[in-house]
Amino acid sequence: GEALEVTREVNCVIDFIHGCEDQLQKLKKQKEKGLLYGIPISIKDHINCKGHVSSGGMVKFLGQVKEDDSVIVQVLKSQGAIPFVKTNIPQTMINYDCSNLIFGQTLNPLNPQKSPGGSSGGEGALIAGGGSILGIGSDVAGSIRLPSSFCGLCGLKPTGNRISPSACSDRTFVLAVTGSLGPMARDVDSLALCMKALLCEEMFRLDPTVPPIPFDEEVRLRGNPM
Repeated sequence: GEALEVTREVNCVIDFIHGCEDQLQKLKKQKEKGLLYGIPISIKDHINCKGHVSSGGMVKFLGQVKEDDSVIVQVLKSQGAIPFVKTNIPQTMINYDCSNLIFGQTLNPLNPQKSPGGSSGGEGALIAGGGSILGIGSDVAGSIRLPSSFCGLCGLKPTGNRISPSACSDRTFVLAVTGSLGPMARDVDSLALCMKALLCEEMFRLDPTVPPIPFDEEVRLRGNPM
């Protein structure tokens, strides 16, 4: 409901992920409660979700419904999270704003005269507007960091290939700088919890190219804010 209200005002959600209710029922029957149990999570457009399109903001991809969840979505689900919406991006994603010819312009909920930043602008707008508490964006040259900054949020660009990039539709670009998927939220603790949940056996099993190094809680607690 919150997500609907926010997107009516700022146009940040492009699709609602079906099957959320079924997934919740499935989770209730699971003996093991994952680290993200019951948490609704928003997902950037280009991250594949079964039965949905990853448009990249481009008309030519609109007919291509994805047959499988990307690795990150599979891992989120195994940790009890419920991916519930897909969020807007700029066309081709190589842009610091957030608009495309399919879904239009996303606005900044803190000031509708301003941009939410890009390319994870839909995520920034939805979380800042109160429609999501945790989201997954991606970053090559600022695509998590810019919207986090513009929308007053916390965001993390992990080291390249720390989280599996498998089954994301931005593989059309061959870039010298490795892009990476990462969390966006309102506080650092949420980012840490998300990273801890993602860096699990399931991730390393599904994508053997990801170094099997779990999240190091001690390093985080040792880090002194500058």
